[in-house]
Amino acid sequence: MVTPDFLCANWSENSTGTATDCKEVGRYSCKSCLLVVAKKNGLPTGFWRTENQLSSVPEDHWGYSLEGKNTSGATLPAFDVLQLGSNEGNDYGEQLSLLFAASGDFRNMVKTIALLPKSYSQPVDITMNDLDLDIVARNVIMLLIALTVDNIDEAADCIIHIWYSALIRKSDLNVLQQRIRPLIKDFYINIPEGLTAERANQIRTAVTLPESRKDYRDRHLLLQSRFHRIAKNRYWTDGLLLPFGSPRIEFKEPNPTFFQTADTWPIRDNADPLNGWSLKEVEDNSSGAASNDIYGKLFYYLRTKLRAFVLRLSDLQVSFRLFQLNASDLPNHLESSSFSRIEVANISDRGYLGIHRTVFSMMPLLQGPLVNPHATLITLFMNAVDESMTNKYQMALITKHSPEAKRLLRYLPPIDMGMLMNPGSPDIIRYLCAQDIVATYDHIFNRYENDMKFSETAQYIGAAVQEKHAVIEKWPFKLKLRPGQPGAQEEFDRLLRGGVSGKERYVEWKRISMGGDKTEDQKLG
Repeated sequence: MVTPDFLCANWSENSTGTATDCKEVGRYSCKSCLLVVAKKNGLPTGFWRTENQLSSVPEDHWGYSLEGKNTSGATLPAFDVLQLGSNEGNDYGEQLSLLFAASGDFRNMVKTIALLPKSYSQPVDITMNDLDLDIVARNVIMLLIALTVDNIDEAADCIIHIWYSALIRKSDLNVLQQRIRPLIKDFYINIPEGLTAERANQIRTAVTLPESRKDYRDRHLLLQSRFHRIAKNRYWTDGLLLPFGSPRIEFKEPNPTFFQTADTWPIRDNADPLNGWSLKEVEDNSSGAASNDIYGKLFYYLRTKLRAFVLRLSDLQVSFRLFQLNASDLPNHLESSSFSRIEVANISDRGYLGIHRTVFSMMPLLQGPLVNPHATLITLFMNAVDESMTNKYQMALITKHSPEAKRLLRYLPPIDMGMLMNPGSPDIIRYLCAQDIVATYDHIFNRYENDMKFSETAQYIGAAVQEKHAVIEKWPFKLKLRPGQPGAQEEFDRLLRGGVSGKERYVEWKRISMGGDKTEDQKLG
């Protein structure tokens, strides 16, 4: 079943456990919160009203503590790894081969295929790998849903809930058991015996809403608008990726791709589906009159992207290969010089493979310049800045007269200096969180690049570090506008409430030449 766009929020659950709800499109919104829509100009009467009362709780009534670490989600917004129009060209006449060597979920692949121009009609070969079997299995299942469910809207909604919702509908479970089970083994399809929706929610909220992590949640909510706080609390509580006012009654089946056992929720408490997508694109997406419904916006945004993805699969010749390997083992299973793009996430960080093993493993798999001068290896460094930042620079950031402090005060109101004696105050926490956004890290990463001998590594293997990027910006989560420019405050606020630190650095690599390349030799011939 497909969730209607902008469904009226006048609904409730009756004594028989079924929903009594309005089936019409909501055209009016609650003016106090802009989180729900109704078909008539008036407040909906559903149960959500009691939750809306949370918006009247002032900040100074919250509890703050600094017991835990303020860790952000592990994912970054999806991006198009091809950017075909500005590289090979929209009318490129050759096959494209993409390798996601440490894919995590399949969001980068989905966005890349969804954005392929209609003018491109050649075959596409996609190889995805991840060391985590659960991640690979879920990617397989969602791909099979995209390929086997005939109705595109039903396929998109089913994928959204398998991907992000803790509970799913009976119709989603039927897709898993009737369409997907014949194609794969039984595991990841069956709900553990005895696991009810109520018990599943208890297990999940024990992770997402424990008292021991209250300070983390409060600090995270501090950076959000009051209405986004309500929406986030709703998602933490019920784990359903739906518009705020949508009925929940159909979601009675524990998602078996999450609940592999009857007593464990495998996802970290700070995991947030919003972190995997461009917050600007999500916020610019329409959620009808409920313009503050951030998860509703994400739901409709994902539906649009997944519809485009499934439609593109239907008119392209696409092949998929999925592996569950250490990325460094991929050269033993893949053909050399065969990929147009290789995206490796942050396995190039020192805590994983590191840049040398990553480049030595991946570069032989990349197409050479005679075959495709736009072929690119995309590496990500999420920890390099923190690992290389000196204590002197860290202290300089927090001094009153530093350039960063002066820049920051153009976005945030001045701090009462008496607050400095109270490091748990909301103003101080907000100020400390915002420092990362206004700081510059080029000189720090340049030092890291020199220490790790990027240029020498590239030269040794017949490659080059690209000074001008062709796929993704070097610092995609860095402020682009200057304080006072139109849209600058909105850009700052969006980065502050997003799941990024501003320290994420991408590096692109290209092959120059390499011996033993049969395809290259053929071109030369």
